[in-house]
Amino acid sequence: MNATALEKSIYGDNIEVVSRERDCTIYRLTDSVEETIMTSYTVFPGIELVYRDIHSPTCLVRRSNADLILEISHCREGRMEYEMEDNYFYLSPGDISLLHRHDTEYTALFPLHHYHGISVIIDLERTPKCLSCFLEDVIVSPHALADKFCTAHPCYVARSSPGIEHIFSELYHVPETVKRGYFKVKVLELMLFLTALDTGTDESEKRCCSRSQVLLAREVCAYLSGHISDKITLEQLSEIFHVSGTSIRNSFRAVYGESVYSHIRTQKMQMAAQMLLQSDGTVLDIAGQVGYENASKFSGAFRDVMGMTPNEYRIRERKKHIPDL
Repeated sequence: MNATALEKSIYGDNIEVVSRERDCTIYRLTDSVEETIMTSYTVFPGIELVYRDIHSPTCLVRRSNADLILEISHCREGRMEYEMEDNYFYLSPGDISLLHRHDTEYTALFPLHHYHGISVIIDLERTPKCLSCFLEDVIVSPHALADKFCTAHPCYVARSSPGIEHIFSELYHVPETVKRGYFKVKVLELMLFLTALDTGTDESEKRCCSRSQVLLAREVCAYLSGHISDKITLEQLSEIFHVSGTSIRNSFRAVYGESVYSHIRTQKMQMAAQMLLQSDGTVLDIAGQVGYENASKFSGAFRDVMGMTPNEYRIRERKKHIPDL
């Protein structure tokens, strides 16, 4: 199904419409290395609720009236990066952000190459100035929220909390039969919650990284990815990049949300998982290709990351590709 000119102007020419129904459109970004799906629901005039299931390092977004867009995002899995005035902010699982951008085109970055979450996108020009008419005693104003959270700084980040978890957790498990009405109630609840939220909870400064930190972390990550079968220590990285091990450790965790060791182990196991499906090599052979000399240690690491042993993974995944007779 072809995308409209407006949809292409927002997401680019490589956007594909998977399905379009009453108030729901499902998009696929076809230029991603893996499939990226966005499911958008129109909740109120000028207000969309978008499920983002992204398996890509980037996602380009263009808005013709960026000054009039308020975006409220919740991260369920993965990690999202914002660049603002030479500083970088990160959204981790459970966090929310309120973003009031001033540029008409930006690229959302995903350091872990995957991200699952929800965004409520509010066009402040099209949505009613006050939504209290939809429910008595629920006095919420998208414009007031933009002024409250994004006047001093265009990006506001709040760390995961029981209140945030309560609102968003239910949005990931909504019966199809009640979705449209439920979304209206939850969007109003979200804005009512934010209306009462103390702006002193802003974590954006604590989540802020400098450009030099981000570049260092990315260079280290690229180096590790290019030497996936090698055993590389923090001391070796320090010599290669001519900075202290502490700088590497802190910068890497700030950008990727995990230690150098945890990140490279996950990469090794994901690569091993592909080899298990694409080749008939033994577990020991594959272990050696990702830097493990001991099959037992490799199997333990694989189980920790993938939730099952290498053989269990190979059997389960290959069964999925056997056609039903």
